[in-house]
Formats: sequence, C-alpha cells, structure tokens
Amino acid sequence: MRVSKVSKWVMCIAIVLSNGVANAYSPEMQKEVCKKPKFREFDLPEYKAPDYPEVAPESEFSFTLSAWANPETIKVMAKKQPVPFTVETTTTYHRVKARLPASLTGQHVRIDVSVKAVLGCDDQTGWLVKVAEKK
Repeated sequence: MRVSKVSKWVMCIAIVLSNGVANAYSPEMQKEVCKKPKFREFDLPEYKAPDYPEVAPESEFSFTLSAWANPETIKVMAKKQPVPFTVETTTTYHRVKARLPASLTGQHVRIDVSVKAVLGCDDQTGWLVKVAEKK
C-alpha cells in the first residue's frame, strides 16, 4: 500500500511539472516573436482633405519595406489589378518601385500592398490616389 501512495504522489508531481513546461511554449508567445513588416516613404500624394491632389497618369511610385520583410512575397495591386514592380534590396530595407497602369487614367485608385515577414507573419496597407485625365 505504501508503494501505491508514493507512486500517486510521483504521478501528481510529474503532471504538474509537465503542464508548466507545455504552457511555456504557447502559441501566443510565438506570435509576439514575429515582427510585422513596416511600410514607409510612399512617394505619391494621397487623395485626402483639404487639397485632394491628383497624380499624373502612369506615374511612377515607390515605397520602402523593413529588412525583415520577405521580398519574394510582395504583392502590389491597383484597383484589384496586379501591378508589375521591381525590388532593390539593401541590408536595412527593400525599395519597391512600380508604375500606375495606363488603364487607370482619370480614376480614384486604391494601391494595396501585402507582404510576409521572414518569420511568417504578414501585414498589408494601402493608399488612395486620384489619377488625373490625360492631357
């Protein structure tokens, strides 16, 4: 009988200790480790009050992404159409350059960008621009 009481205590202690170890690696802790990519330096004027500026048809635009963004996962869309782009990579950032499609002349256009970080998390952003009519 004494052996069964000791074995019950050992089992209880083992369960308590293993439960603590399992909680140390919860999914919430893994999500905190991944840094989302940062978008910066968008160089077209955004369409917003008070000026509501317009951009020239087929304007070139660029923006930068943080170095921990995976350049192979970048997607650039204008009015839900894929936009061809180039990426220049340095040790501290990725510069993305593109041109507005000619078919979007005279329209309000939302430029949407999405990218995944090297560690797997992702982020997206967008900018609204007004493309002027061709002269």
